[in-house]
Amino acid sequence: MSEGRRSRRCRGAGVVAGAVLATAGCLTLVACGSGGGKSSGSTSFSPRPSPPATASFSGTAPSALSSAASSAVASARASASAAASSASARASEFEASVSAQTERANAAARKELDKVQGRGNAASDVSLTGMPRSEVGGLLALHVNIRNSSDKAASFAVQVDFRDSSGKVVESRYVGAEKVKPGETVHPVVISHEPPEPKLKAEVAKAQRY
Repeated sequence: MSEGRRSRRCRGAGVVAGAVLATAGCLTLVACGSGGGKSSGSTSFSPRPSPPATASFSGTAPSALSSAASSAVASARASASAAASSASARASEFEASVSAQTERANAAARKELDKVQGRGNAASDVSLTGMPRSEVGGLLALHVNIRNSSDKAASFAVQVDFRDSSGKVVESRYVGAEKVKPGETVHPVVISHEPPEPKLKAEVAKAQRY
C-alpha cells in the first residue's frame, strides 16, 4: 500500500473518532445539566398553579339561586291567591243569582246554629249530593237534601264543613230552609269558596230543626 493512501485512511478514521468523541461530550453535558447534583449551572423551577378558566362557566351563583327560589315561591303564592280570589268571586256571583229569600234563610241559619251544641236535632234528616262542576263554573257545589221527618212544618239550619286531605276544616258554609212541610224534602245548594284544587271533602257538621 502506498504511503499516500495510508495517510488518507488514517485521517478519515481520525475524523470519525473525533465526531464520536464530540457526540459523547454533548451527551455528558446534557446529563450533567439535567441531573440532581449541586452544580451551579442547574436552575430550580417551581410551577405556578394556573387560575381556573371561567370563560365557559355556566353555573348560577348562590345569591342568584336564592333569588330565583324566592321568585318561584312568590309566583306560586300569587297564583294560589289569584285562584282563591277567582273561586270566591265565581261562588259569590253564583250565589247572587239565587233569590233574596234564600239569602235571608242562609243568614238566619247561621244565627240559629250559633246557639246549637253538638250536631243538632236534625242531623239524621240531612244529606249531601254533589253537583256537576260544569254547572257551577268548576266549583265544589252540593245539594243539601233536607227532609222534614216531623209531623208539622218546620225551618232548618245546616252547617256544611269542607275538610282537606288531612281532615282539617278549611271552610264552613251555612244554608237554611224555612217552613218545610211535614214529609217534604227540599234541596238548597251550598258552594265552597275555596279553589277547585286541592280537592275538599264536604260533610254535614250541624243540622237544627226549629
